[in-house]
Amino acid sequence: METETRSERNRFSLSEHAFTAPNLEPALYIVSTPIGNLGDITVRALETLAASSIIACEDTRVTATLTQKFGLKTPLIPYHEHNAEKQRPRILAELEAGKAVALVSDAGTPLVSDPGYRLVRGVLEAGFEVVPIPGASAPLAGLVASGLPSDTVLFAGFLPQKGGPKSKRLEELAKVPATLVFFESPHRTGATLETMAGLLGGTREAVVARELTKRFETFERGTLSELASRFEDVSVKGEIVILVGPPEERPEADASDLDALLVAALEDMPVSAAAKKVAKATGLDRGEVYKRALDLKSGER
Repeated sequence: METETRSERNRFSLSEHAFTAPNLEPALYIVSTPIGNLGDITVRALETLAASSIIACEDTRVTATLTQKFGLKTPLIPYHEHNAEKQRPRILAELEAGKAVALVSDAGTPLVSDPGYRLVRGVLEAGFEVVPIPGASAPLAGLVASGLPSDTVLFAGFLPQKGGPKSKRLEELAKVPATLVFFESPHRTGATLETMAGLLGGTREAVVARELTKRFETFERGTLSELASRFEDVSVKGEIVILVGPPEERPEADASDLDALLVAALEDMPVSAAAKKVAKATGLDRGEVYKRALDLKSGER
């Protein structure tokens, strides 16, 4: 039986149109794929996937849904954090043989909260080109529809799961003058919003974007305190992006104002709780407020 030629294998259709895969220079092509709606794939992405010798992907079963939808027959190989060391030489060998390799994630733009950057560094160090094929991105999709400032943005990815490291990370981000963008799992959304309200400030504007580009896409808007209350004890499903607006600009309280607030709070609160309350109200550094509260409690003025 005669085997199919490469041009036949790389031929696919999109609606009523047919495309023949172009010849690609040997390089690693970072290909963005849809984050939910398959209609968001770009023609350039399909051409690149068709013309590549292999497609390296997180989960071959997930990527197969996309390739089967558009009639792509390019071989898929798994590439993820658990097999990266083993697969990287194979990918470099493809490049050395003059072939093009595509890298995709399960959804969206590769290297955003995944380990693909190690492959990119390895490819660059080996002297090969890396070519971005842009497309869908959950952080950007959430940002542009959030209504939050978009002039300065910090993508923070997934927060640590454990309480201590999570709180420390949020404290580090609390004063960053930018809209913060996070990924979060659905079952931790309510607890994370509650922690954010306490450490970033309950009055900060925020948005919870769920199931972006999919049938049940929703945007929940409000302050962090309002959203924490709204998502408390609620079973959330789907992919989640949390966006938090920049910190409010507050006039700095002078020393006498700070002391007065702390003295009042210390009348019926322990030092830690009083410091937390006053820091939240004034926007001052919680650690510095805590130190001053200790001084006041011990009688130093």
